[in-house]
Amino acid sequence: MSLTSEDADPSEQRAVARPAAANAQPGRVTFNRLELHRILNLYGRMVADGEWRDYAIDFLKDRAVFSVYRRASEVPIYRIEKDPRLARKQGMYSVISATGLILRRGHELERVLLAIDRKLAVV
Repeated sequence: MSLTSEDADPSEQRAVARPAAANAQPGRVTFNRLELHRILNLYGRMVADGEWRDYAIDFLKDRAVFSVYRRASEVPIYRIEKDPRLARKQGMYSVISATGLILRRGHELERVLLAIDRKLAVV
């Protein structure tokens, strides 16, 4: 009796030493560590202010999406997207509102996040 890939127990397969980049699924767009650090810093500040409550990260074939929710049962109030196909055009980063309106698009994540990053302003 031969084992097919469906019948094989994944815990019995030996891990082969390979680079970290090889562990990611091929053809998936992801946020790198610095991008995710910047997004999560903004998320943490907004959670502390009571504005945001939940998030979701989706790594798709053509783009990576960080969705921000006010409540877990709602639609996302903002989506931060990374689409490498637009890197040479309008920029691969964009912030999209719940209605689908693109608030800002650009080549640098820092500048794009300024659309939703509310700093303390002197009145």
